[in-house]
Amino acid sequence: MYLTRSISIALLAALGFAALPAAAQDYPQRPIRLIIPNNAGASVDTLGRIFANTFSQVAGQQMVVDNRGGAGGLIGMEIGKNAIPDGYTLVSASTAAMVIGPHIHKKLPFDPMKDFAFISLFGNTPNILVVNPSLPVKTVRELIEYNASRGGKANMASAGVGSQSHLAGVMFMNLAKTEALHVPYKGGGASVAAVVAGESQWTITPAPAVAGLIKGGKLRAVAHSLPGKTALLGDLPAIAETVPGYQYGGWNGLLAPIKTPQPVLNKVRDLLVKTTQNAEFRRLFEAQMTEVVTNTPQEFRKFVEAEIQAMGPVVRAAGLQPF
Repeated sequence: MYLTRSISIALLAALGFAALPAAAQDYPQRPIRLIIPNNAGASVDTLGRIFANTFSQVAGQQMVVDNRGGAGGLIGMEIGKNAIPDGYTLVSASTAAMVIGPHIHKKLPFDPMKDFAFISLFGNTPNILVVNPSLPVKTVRELIEYNASRGGKANMASAGVGSQSHLAGVMFMNLAKTEALHVPYKGGGASVAAVVAGESQWTITPAPAVAGLIKGGKLRAVAHSLPGKTALLGDLPAIAETVPGYQYGGWNGLLAPIKTPQPVLNKVRDLLVKTTQNAEFRRLFEAQMTEVVTNTPQEFRKFVEAEIQAMGPVVRAAGLQPF
């Protein structure tokens, strides 16, 4: 009887191990939840929804967007961390919570490097320096001169203290040796609307947030935050051409809860790569002035580690104290 029982246990164990790759091979068998730790309408949300729609087509199962904004993305990231690690809850992560959060919060409800399995980047987003079209500003040099003419009292809008647009503006002012009055708003939409209305004069904000407004003539694009010119943005110059060393972009990447089985993670990444190869997906990302990009999980992890390290001096320059 002991031998029979031992054989039965061994057989069950073998079947269990065999079932995991089979489950991964059949993945996905039901809808997938994509947590976007931002409010609906934010640039990260726009890109995440484009990704989710195409991923649904590629995977043959619906990817359902679940917006969990608030607290600079911390709420959504914590929900993602605590989700069942079965591949049916994924997180569309970005700069705010993963890179800025560790520098401005004494205690995060998650560890960016330990609580998630890294899958791949899927987007690289420049920030765009935009001004109200009524301003006599068409170049970076002219903005610097305009700020000087206003005695440092021109309004620089941001999505809030510690936001990507705030820190991008601080970096610009430090490197360009120019001054403006930082005016924080409640979110990126409000800050961009303030520049459109002329309440604030300029901002540096993620490209998807202003792409349509630039095309519609409601904002004037002056320059972008990538290190040099790119076909993605046509003739728009880089801020770095006038302000050497300036570079501050955003990104979108896919994460899963840390204990998600590796075969499932491999399948998710395969589907992500197929998604980014879709012609319509690439067209829609281009319309949002966003570069399609993928990398390995190891490369993605190293990328985020480097981003966190590089953000430290920028946060200190902004005078932000952890809270």
